[in-house]
Amino acid sequence: MTTDILAGQSGPRDFAQGVRDSVPIIVAALPFGVLFGALAVDNGFSVFEAVLMSAATFAGASQMVGIELFGQKVAPWLIVFSIFAVNFRHVLYSATTGRRIAHWKPWQRLVGFFVLSDPVFAETERRGETKGVVTWGWYLGVAIPVYFTWIIEGWVGALFGKMMPDPEPYGIDFLLPIYFLGLVMGFRKRPFWLPVVAVSAVVSIIAYRTVGSPWHVSIGALAGVLLAAMFSPDARGKRGAQ
Repeated sequence: MTTDILAGQSGPRDFAQGVRDSVPIIVAALPFGVLFGALAVDNGFSVFEAVLMSAATFAGASQMVGIELFGQKVAPWLIVFSIFAVNFRHVLYSATTGRRIAHWKPWQRLVGFFVLSDPVFAETERRGETKGVVTWGWYLGVAIPVYFTWIIEGWVGALFGKMMPDPEPYGIDFLLPIYFLGLVMGFRKRPFWLPVVAVSAVVSIIAYRTVGSPWHVSIGALAGVLLAAMFSPDARGKRGAQ
């Protein structure tokens, strides 16, 4: 059994647990997946193009940025660059998650990184802290349902988006930010959590007011990472030794 886990394998029970852990993510993302499909069609996408973007990009925030820029007839290189700016945080996610899945086979890691998203990253960190190991089966159980339901939600939104009422009066647009806040609060017991979150938030707000969107997302994330790196136990130990 130990050998199987270290090889990145796991049984049906691990996969089933992953599926159960994916349910809150799917529920939180539901209105936004549908909203993306509706906005994509409204900005000139076909149903096929909207579904293709969800399948290929699989990143809600950057997809929203992309369709907005497409609607404004912005140069393609600027659209790609803007999406990269929003998604830069996934480079940081991958570096952290890579430690958790280093025992997987190379092709498994490639698949894992492709379906890595904000909530999947948070669930992976939580799983690693509580169980000590992230198995291939559990990870698939979390990530695959999230991936395919996101595509289906975009398809439904693209087909029936014009029948949707404005979500703002219902506060639906706040559901996903509230869910992400819950993910952040899930790490509150970690050392130095509050200063990192505070610095990330302040720098992100300043960047939004000065540099603008979507760069504030990556700039705020980098500020938090740099602060955490400066005051990590290893960094403090090296400074003490000197």
